[in-house]
Amino acid sequence: MKILLPVDGSKSSVNAAKYVVKLVSSLRSKCAVTLISVHDDVSLRHVRTFVAKNVVEDYLREISEKELKATRKVFDDAGVKHDMVIKQGNITKEILAIANKEKFDLIVMGSKGRGGLLDLALGSIAQKITSSAKQPVLLVK
Repeated sequence: MKILLPVDGSKSSVNAAKYVVKLVSSLRSKCAVTLISVHDDVSLRHVRTFVAKNVVEDYLREISEKELKATRKVFDDAGVKHDMVIKQGNITKEILAIANKEKFDLIVMGSKGRGGLLDLALGSIAQKITSSAKQPVLLVK
């Protein structure tokens, strides 16, 4: 079973990681887990006028690595192997694109992320993934 775990550094995201660790240890079949962190770079596009593109990319990568740290620790402490993917762009589109391209069997994600007020205006990422994904989506509180 291939499991995709979108990570945003939120408590809900870490809880989803803990759930995946339990799920993987209880399944008898081999599982492959991939953590994905995506940052929407739309708000930083105007900054690229003043700084080099690689500076913005490095900044977003640094944020992603920081957000992945707690989740990676959950997997490392449990001895569960995992891969990591860091992307930039539309969060929902990037998650769905990798889920489909790499033929993941399940997407597990936190039900509430870092969005806050942005989620109220645009709708939550979890809701968009749940309604658009071809594979089953498991939301964890």
